[in-house]
This record gives sequence, structure tokens and C-alpha cells, in this order.
Amino acid sequence: MSNVAIITDSTAYLPDEIVDQYKISVAPQVLIWGEETLRDGVDIQPTEFYNRLSTADVMPTTSQVAIKDFKELFEKLLEEGKDILAILVSDKLSGTISSATQALEFFPDAKIEIVNSYGVAMMLGFVVLEVARAAEKGASLAECKMLAEELKQRTGVVFAVDTLEFLHRGGRIGGASRFLGTALQLKPILEVRDGQVEAIERVRTKIKAHKRLIEILEERTRGSQSIKLATLHASAYDDARALLEAAQAHLGNVDETIFSEVSPVVGTHAGPGTVGLAYMIS
Repeated sequence: MSNVAIITDSTAYLPDEIVDQYKISVAPQVLIWGEETLRDGVDIQPTEFYNRLSTADVMPTTSQVAIKDFKELFEKLLEEGKDILAILVSDKLSGTISSATQALEFFPDAKIEIVNSYGVAMMLGFVVLEVARAAEKGASLAECKMLAEELKQRTGVVFAVDTLEFLHRGGRIGGASRFLGTALQLKPILEVRDGQVEAIERVRTKIKAHKRLIEILEERTRGSQSIKLATLHASAYDDARALLEAAQAHLGNVDETIFSEVSPVVGTHAGPGTVGLAYMIS
């Protein structure tokens, strides 16, 4: 049994079976919808979220994981005798690391480490998964942290959005702001680079955007021995499934695939119709 407990936050949106298998603790982000405060992936799931979003008069906003939630999670795992490694969403996209760091002050002598993934969705999720696998095999806290810092250099995510409206409204647009005001038929292709959303290019149709995602992925992974691939999608199941299958067939050296959605909190910023691919190379 591993002595290192791995924590991530709900923006990773790892499939439930992986979370359960490796006993990963997930700290929920917060969705604020009118008078309601909902825990991401706990009180509201993606299907319900997008159904409600399509008819909502009031748009949701988001908030980082609460300090008290990290404090309670740390307490529980420490009582179980665990060392703790928290691998979290980029601090340029969320204040979650700040919450975790403040919660850490309640446990000055505990063996707790925090890693800024500089990623989100399965870009973050792949790092969490590989470190959890190492912990299960007996890796120490120091070894797990070192592995996380190494692996985050080998991950990335590229995605296409239907509109920049949601990223702009939520203040997560980063360098993609230069695409604001472009013709509606143009589909922005974006990435998370250095921890924030940046623009790559624009193409004219959704079909061309998805084809271009695979081409970019091929460029980014050329020369790699193996590739791990995962979807991210916001209420675009069929498009994401087709994209993952096409990428796997085109790249050839894919040794693991994961079909993943984005959490309601990420969906709030990306917007419905977003489709992309996260990857890890070795």
C-alpha cells in the first residue's frame, strides 16, 4: 500500500474508475449559479450543466477550491498516516494553489508538498495518473514530487472552441485575446502554454479545426517513443470520440487513450462545443 496520497482538483476531471483505482483525492472547484453554490463534479455533472446552460437566463461563475476543503482533506489523509502530494491546476488559471498553500499553514510539520502543474484538464490529469501509479509502486513523497515536476514538461493540450465569448467573459483568455472580434465562422485553435491559454491559429470550419488539431499534435509529438492521448470536450461527445480515434490512427505510437470530458467549471470558461486533445510524450 502506498504511503503517499495524491490530491488533485476537479479541473483534471479524471474518469471515476481511475480516481477509484488509484485512490486519488479530488478537491472540488466551485460553481456559483445565481444563489446556488455547487461543487464541481459533486453537486453538478457535465450533462446536467450543459442542459441547464442552454436555457439559463443567468450565467454561472466559478471560484477556486476553498481553503477549508483543502484543510479537511489534509487532516483526513494525515490521520491515515499518509504523506501528501497535491498536483493542481495552473496558478495562472485559478487561485486553487493559493488556497492549498494557505491550508498548508495549519500543518507546519506535516509532509505535504504542492506542485503547480501549469496545466488543466487531462494535461494535468496525465501527470496525476502517472504519479499515482508511481506512488502505488512505493515511490516516496520526494520521488513523487520530482516525477511530477518532470512529467509536466512532457504534457500539453490543444483545443478548438466554438467561440471565445466564454473565455473572454471568465477572464481566462490570455494571449488568445488577439482573436477577439474575428468572423464568427473562424474557429480559434488554442493551447495551454506556460500555464495560460494562448492562441495558435484560426481555421474556417469545425472539420478543418479538428483536422488541424491532429496535425499540430503530430508536430508536437514527432520523435516520441510513445504518446498518451486524452480527449477534452464540452458537450461534444461524438466530435471528441471521432477526434480521438482519428488521432490514434494517424499517430500510430499511442500506448494509452482516455476519453474524458471537461468539468462544469472548465466548461464555464471554454464553452459548449469545445473539443481538444491532451497528450503526454515519452
